[in-house]
Amino acid sequence: MTQTSLFRQITDFANRADPYPLYEELRKTPVLHEEEGGPYVISSYYDIKGLLHDPRISSDAATLVAAGDDDIGQGENTGLPPSFLRLDPPEHDRLRRIANSAFGPPHRPRRVENMRGEMADIVAELIDGFGDARQIDLVDQFAYPFPVTVICRLLGVPREDEPRFRAWVDPLVATLDPATRMTADPDFAKSATEARMQLGMYLAGLVEERTKQPRDDMLSDLVNSHGPDGAMTMMEVLSTSVLLLIAGHETTVNLITNGMLTLLRHPEILRRLREDPGLSVNIVEELLRYEPPVQIVPQRATIADIDVRGVTIPKGSRLWLVLAAGNRDPERFKHPQRFDPDREDIQHLGFGSGIHSCFGAPLARLETQIALSALARRLDDPRLVEDPPPYRQNAVLRGPRHLNIAFEAVR
Repeated sequence: MTQTSLFRQITDFANRADPYPLYEELRKTPVLHEEEGGPYVISSYYDIKGLLHDPRISSDAATLVAAGDDDIGQGENTGLPPSFLRLDPPEHDRLRRIANSAFGPPHRPRRVENMRGEMADIVAELIDGFGDARQIDLVDQFAYPFPVTVICRLLGVPREDEPRFRAWVDPLVATLDPATRMTADPDFAKSATEARMQLGMYLAGLVEERTKQPRDDMLSDLVNSHGPDGAMTMMEVLSTSVLLLIAGHETTVNLITNGMLTLLRHPEILRRLREDPGLSVNIVEELLRYEPPVQIVPQRATIADIDVRGVTIPKGSRLWLVLAAGNRDPERFKHPQRFDPDREDIQHLGFGSGIHSCFGAPLARLETQIALSALARRLDDPRLVEDPPPYRQNAVLRGPRHLNIAFEAVR
């Protein structure tokens, strides 16, 4: 394996089912720069962690375009202004603080936790929906619909509108996949554009309603924020809402699916989870290290020269931070290739780090804990129909497109 081919192999779909040997090879060259104008690829835990906290690294959409950001790095294609995910301080900080005041501490410290019972009910309903089937596609029948329903309830979408909402979200989530975005199919492009317009109009209508008649939901809080940072504009509220919908949704789908796949490959841990639902907390943290849903952060560029391990990365360069490689770095973790929920000190990079650490992490954690615990408890003798399963094209947001599971009965 040559260095000049390594970057291409990591992004090659043929290696999607198991990229970890490539990541191991990548760590031998912690700062990899294969071609003129190409990204600098960083793969060691401590280097990634340091860069995620470095103010000389930019996430600003305009900076990335100037640095020559390529299509695989485009995580938002919404037709709206950039969300705070694609902004730098101080504007990033202002928008994130307002959003967080509607989502978590100190203003709404129990908003996510108070949804625990509702999430458990949604999960139970989905599993009941398996009926008398003895085989299901976990993605289509469980991991995909669950997060969309939760986000609808969190934002305050009326329940009768949830089916329409899902119909709009589906083609927008599909645009996260670089292969899908580059498709020549005009019908797909047309449907995605139409869905984006209809979703924007629908959310704008909800925003107008919540301005006049606030309710106990996140959209009302975003619209009516009166803290020291002021209020979001209509477009900022829409951009933040769509960020929660699209970026958060795909991450959680992959975390649940990768989690069940990993548990089925480790039946002794699946049995432990069935007997002790509390183990789900450790399991999810170890999953975020071992099989993170976000494998690579490609949306970064340097705004000054930076030295990493003796290599000068020039100002205006693109960076790829390979979180999944850092999560299995033997310099940081003992026996990194082992899935071990009893592992101590799981300070993973699964949700990133620094100012852009995953905004929806508390929600994704709780959703996955509830989902995996319920599946372990209620599916009798579950097993994989095929291993490896078919994967999505996306190298950045990696997860199975389908996960067919057979079982004896639903308890």
